[in-house]
Amino acid sequence: MGHRVAASIDLKVLSTTAMKMVFEELSPRFERETGNRLAVDLGPSLRLEARIAEGEAADVAILSAAGAKDLAARGKIVAGSEVLVARSSIGVAVPKGAPKPDISSVEGFKRALLAAKSIAVSKPVGGGQSGAHMAKVFDDLGIAEAMRAKAKYGAGGAAGLAGLIVLRGEAEIGIQQMAELIAVSGIDVVGPLPKDLQSVTPFTAAILVSASHPEAGRALIAFLTTPAAKCVIKAKGLEPV
Repeated sequence: MGHRVAASIDLKVLSTTAMKMVFEELSPRFERETGNRLAVDLGPSLRLEARIAEGEAADVAILSAAGAKDLAARGKIVAGSEVLVARSSIGVAVPKGAPKPDISSVEGFKRALLAAKSIAVSKPVGGGQSGAHMAKVFDDLGIAEAMRAKAKYGAGGAAGLAGLIVLRGEAEIGIQQMAELIAVSGIDVVGPLPKDLQSVTPFTAAILVSASHPEAGRALIAFLTTPAAKCVIKAKGLEPV
């Protein structure tokens, strides 16, 4: 009887929406290799951080590095379990076949924003990393008021992607994490923001103190740093670390 396979584990993962497509591709592979199933709950990092701070239990969390650090300080993350898995840049998308604006310079980007009738962005508060950053960019460019008048806000999370607003024809330009724009098929991703306006968010995977399956969680984090996983992370619009 010595060969009985251990019962498979359901691993609960709270992950930033930026990793949506990465998990869509890698989950079946991880499940085949380990026999364990992944239950991935996606959302904006800030929202997930709040849920964990309030006591929600999970095995693994993938959050902004700043958020993970904060939760570690609060005793919610297992000290020393944090691993940087990806970096995410903010990008710009337009409807399929629409002329692509020149976003190679700050001036070009500003012109494109002012020319557009409507833009899709994450909510500045509670809508994810890119929303807060873009509110600051609009301020710095002196166009905050003009942008407020034409902004269509995605709620953050998989259902509130800016790309979906562009896909429905409700916005001429979408601005969000590159990985979240690439997750919407049927729109054209123009590219990343100009360097001087860019905000790169590092994402950290960590084991939560509330984890029921910390060892299986560690195996998942190790899996996300393998060369095969890094190829997928890169293909899905993130930069592997």
